[in-house]
Amino acid sequence: MSAKGAATKSAGPRKKTGASTGQPSLVIKRNFDAPRDLVWKVWSDPNQAKNWWGPHGFTLPFVEMDQRPGGKWRAHMVSMDGKDLWQHGIYREIVPPEKTVYTFIWDSEPQHEMLVTVLFAARGNKTEMTFRQDGFKSVSDKDGHEDGWNQTFDRLVAYLKTLQGGKNARR
Repeated sequence: MSAKGAATKSAGPRKKTGASTGQPSLVIKRNFDAPRDLVWKVWSDPNQAKNWWGPHGFTLPFVEMDQRPGGKWRAHMVSMDGKDLWQHGIYREIVPPEKTVYTFIWDSEPQHEMLVTVLFAARGNKTEMTFRQDGFKSVSDKDGHEDGWNQTFDRLVAYLKTLQGGKNARR
């Protein structure tokens, strides 16, 4: 979920994604000190997503999620300097509360489609999340998204903490 270079991404043919493409992949694992049902609810509810989605200092004035296979999602992030960043995609698989798979496309680069898979595993009263994004054009593109997603997940940790009265999550 990088905002870095969003305006400077080059155009090219749309690339379908997958682990076998040879393109860089991003995998982030997080352990949340919150039950899986709560993490799923916060992840999948657009009203709650507005509280944590995006890197530090970004806002999310608009998000819609039609969470069913073939359903669309769309989000509007605003950077700290006021830059509008729109993104969208299609849900490919939804298995509440354990899995979501969707395409990820920056509106500024509609020909480039990436694939995001998020797994949520219950570990007692905690949740282990495995996030994977495939289809990057370059290592630097992957690195920018890694930074943005980690900041986003830090914000998710903080939001979950507020919902649970002080509990925390860790990397």
